Amino acid sequence: MNSRQPIPVVVLAGFLGSGKTTVLNHLLAGRGGTRIGVVVNDFGSIEVDAMSVAGQVGDSMVSLGGGCLCCAVDGSELDAYLEKLSAPVHRIDVIVIEASGLAEPQEMIRMLMASENPAIRYGGMVEVVDAAEFDATRARHPETDRHLAVADLVVLNKTDRVDAAERARIEKELAALCAPGTPVVGADHGRIDPELLFDRRPWTETRGQLSFEDLLAEADDHGQGPGPGPGPGHDGCGHAHAAYESTEFTSEQALSPRRFIDFLDRRPAGLYRIKGFVYFGVPGHEERYEVHAVGRFLRFAPGPWGRGEARLTQLVLIGAGTDGPGLLRDLEACREPAPHEARPESMWGVLRYVARPAEPGTESESESETGTGSDED
Repeated sequence: MNSRQPIPVVVLAGFLGSGKTTVLNHLLAGRGGTRIGVVVNDFGSIEVDAMSVAGQVGDSMVSLGGGCLCCAVDGSELDAYLEKLSAPVHRIDVIVIEASGLAEPQEMIRMLMASENPAIRYGGMVEVVDAAEFDATRARHPETDRHLAVADLVVLNKTDRVDAAERARIEKELAALCAPGTPVVGADHGRIDPELLFDRRPWTETRGQLSFEDLLAEADDHGQGPGPGPGPGHDGCGHAHAAYESTEFTSEQALSPRRFIDFLDRRPAGLYRIKGFVYFGVPGHEERYEVHAVGRFLRFAPGPWGRGEARLTQLVLIGAGTDGPGLLRDLEACREPAPHEARPESMWGVLRYVARPAEPGTESESESETGTGSDED
């Protein structure tokens, strides 16, 4: 990741017992060289001892300890923590906020959207659902339906504890409760591929100096991961990425902004993540547009081309059960042979998802980033 770009902040939500901490542990274990800043209400079963030994606590982790994060309505407390984590000295690539089981995701999203810290940006909300306790959780917490409605990605955890018919029933219920197009990722023991949420960098630090990566690797060597069961490098745990397919698309020809937005609006539920750069070539908008989508969350970030860098589109699409050749055909249909003839208003659909600083006393225009075609957030 480019450390000069705003750091994405991902909200990890879900009710007590859903498996949020287990998901977070696996994200930490599979992060490679990516530096993850973590904000949690309670340490729970996160590997705090290992992180303390590695010197991570106080640098890249902040504990709220008592109380719910969303109770800080004015956002000042959250801003203070995010300001600390986003300091250049920490070289953080992504920040994950593990909300307490009783947190209000909508309020957390609002606080992130309203943040005036230019070093961070909202990166989507992931809701963790316990498949084995799905009906009981909805009965005990009716607000579950409201939380699901604002989720960008749903992790249906503990799928190993329900049979195929029950899982299909729950997935059908989730499709009705979530916003149209919200993808549902199945998982057991919280194992999801970190690539669904953020890029992983290769380890570049020399082994031998004590680091969190060293501790995780050592645990893997002994068959111990940060969560229950064998470490992620062993057959007993399996590889989370084995369930996903990756499709790559490159085009030297510009893309039509309108057709590309139509493609994003119609993307299948199994398409979990889209990342890369897009060249539109529309007069006044010849910049390189970075695109980042997690579930139904979508964001564009314009930036300059590098000296001598070729003007082209490069995209990676990650999903499960998707039609790779079909996705490529749809993207090829987005090509625009004469972008210089396009009118500036053709970019309006793209610009809707470009974050802009909020004027004093107003809400940020990036409120629309929480999903294509949805005003629910």
